[in-house]
Amino acid sequence: MKKVCVFLADGFEEIEGLTVVDVLRRAGVETETVSVMGRKQISGAHGIGIKADCVFEDAGAENADMLVLPGGMPGTLHLKEHRELGELLKRFDREEKYIAAICAAPTVLGGLGILKGRKACCYPSCEGDLDCAEVSEDPVVTDGHITTSRGMGTAIPFALKLTALLCGEEKAGEIGKSIVYQA
Repeated sequence: MKKVCVFLADGFEEIEGLTVVDVLRRAGVETETVSVMGRKQISGAHGIGIKADCVFEDAGAENADMLVLPGGMPGTLHLKEHRELGELLKRFDREEKYIAAICAAPTVLGGLGILKGRKACCYPSCEGDLDCAEVSEDPVVTDGHITTSRGMGTAIPFALKLTALLCGEEKAGEIGKSIVYQA
């Protein structure tokens, strides 16, 4: 079974993080929410309390098939500041394992040099921090093993794209149909 780690920090955009978790779990993907705050209890950007499945140190994320970063503020800043997460992301990039980020979170990848030479997208006001070859206005962009997306309004197509990468287009289509999503 495929495994995905979705990293949560205080101030993360709830819809971006939880849509990915919901859609991937519907597809049968083992999806674990991982706190980078040193505690399981997380407060989202809009005051929604979330209890993560585990903290970073206990996640075993190095064995995951994909790492996912939701955006939101100041959640993205907390992700950027977590040194061990940064090292894990760079390792996944070197090994060409799947990495995905949405909204402001692609700037974490930009800051690590992961987007150099790539096409990517993010929340419009954050585009200057991507440090990529080409900024796209597409809702979701996959360039090699890196997938980026623009924001809360693109959370479902982002989650379905991650499903397609891990489980195939047919499974993503089944999930899309079951949730009455129309592109």
